[in-house]
Amino acid sequence: MARLERLRVYPIKGLSGIDVETARILEGGTLAHDREFALFDSDGEVINGKRTARVHDLSIDFDPETATLIGEDAASEEVTAGDDAGGRFDLDREQGRDRAERWFGSVFDLEVTLERDRSLGFVDRREMGPSVVSTATLETLASWFERMTVESARRRLRANVEVSGVPAFFEDRFVGEDAPALDIGGVRIEGVTPCGRCVVPQRDPDTGDPTPEFRERFLRKREETFPSWADVEAFDHFYTLMIIGDVPDSDRGETLSVGDPVEIGDPVEGRE
Repeated sequence: MARLERLRVYPIKGLSGIDVETARILEGGTLAHDREFALFDSDGEVINGKRTARVHDLSIDFDPETATLIGEDAASEEVTAGDDAGGRFDLDREQGRDRAERWFGSVFDLEVTLERDRSLGFVDRREMGPSVVSTATLETLASWFERMTVESARRRLRANVEVSGVPAFFEDRFVGEDAPALDIGGVRIEGVTPCGRCVVPQRDPDTGDPTPEFRERFLRKREETFPSWADVEAFDHFYTLMIIGDVPDSDRGETLSVGDPVEIGDPVEGRE
């Protein structure tokens, strides 16, 4: 049976994610705590893996209930956090955010500002919602590359919603002309666009080292395995994996939970 296998949010944009059992849909259509915080340099540019592989040295954990961040820099011999060797930051408190800024600033050797958006988060596609992929898609991606694990594929793609009990590339059917919607535990997610990939999936999420010929092999295998039931016209190119969805206004405020049944819903009205 198709089910919601995993929910993963990324409390600080560009850094590691955390698994949650439930996630509320915010008024902006995104998941609570997903990209809730973002790091900006003095020019107002976001600091993320697209700009620097240094983010791969960082490991963070985040408690959504207390907004407590635990940070660790794998490039250092011990956990350090500016004036706090414990590496714990209470992001609900101004003092905690200030200390976190100092620590991240020392890591990136930049003047850093940590900003927060509780209503939408700092997602790239501001008018869209959660990203969706199937477990079988992650397994297939991992099979294309030697020594890539499913968890590595998961961390490279950085999806919010993972669906099990379905075939690889199940998510592709939800974009394009006459595409249906996803129904997850009564919450409707309408596919908007395939997710074109950047440089981040090409890197080992632990080391930041690039995987040799990643893009070339990915493109070849993706074209070879593209499902016949997907609308190829909805894809500008084959360097895509997972989709970005939208939650209708009527379902915002609802909650997704791991284990929720997943069904194919009615087509999206008005889609051309």
